[in-house]
Amino acid sequence: MKCSRRNFIVGSGAVIFTTGGAGLSLLHSRKLDASEPQTAKRLGMVHDETACIGCTACTDACREVNKVPEGVSRLEILRSEPQGQFPDVSYRFTRRSCQHCENPPCVYVCPTGAAYKDEQTGIIDVHKEKCVGCGYCLAACPYQVRFFNPEDHSADKCNFCRDTNLAQGKLPACVESCPTNALIFGDLNDKTSEISQVISNKVVYRDKAHLGTQPKLYKVPHQKGEVSS
Repeated sequence: MKCSRRNFIVGSGAVIFTTGGAGLSLLHSRKLDASEPQTAKRLGMVHDETACIGCTACTDACREVNKVPEGVSRLEILRSEPQGQFPDVSYRFTRRSCQHCENPPCVYVCPTGAAYKDEQTGIIDVHKEKCVGCGYCLAACPYQVRFFNPEDHSADKCNFCRDTNLAQGKLPACVESCPTNALIFGDLNDKTSEISQVISNKVVYRDKAHLGTQPKLYKVPHQKGEVSS
């Protein structure tokens, strides 16, 4: 299935969105998508669920660095149901945030161009001054990670700290703050980068990849229990 403007807009601006099941794509990646020019970056992230301890240092750092208002969040760490039997009980943790899709439905449905993909970095971002609050992008996002900022009333989401840490030559706040190095950030077009090496040499999956969004958030699955999106 391909994500296109036709998939999400039918008739006079009506948004139609179908997720199907809560699917995912398990894969062992050996090749990177070379469709983007090599001069441009494709910034992506890996969340290693085997290393994540659910401490939420990443969510706290994201909120502080990006001045995210109370009541909304650009990043969440979700905890599974208990696995095993007492006293041998464990949990698995997974990241919920913008996937920075190669094929972003939120961009296709935006009537004003507020939602856009930066072709130099692959980051999906928002021109806040162009946002009219129609909510089309919120409805179209298969991952339901967009929200309205209660202070400026525009669509908001993770942008890899583009205006804060990245602008200062730093890694995203979540990556910097992780005590177990469960987050890896870098250029997917650079085959020598750490993120490319991890994706090439470990089993990874992407949430709802069957929808054709081509998310750039990869996950190393937890080894206990069933992997699900």
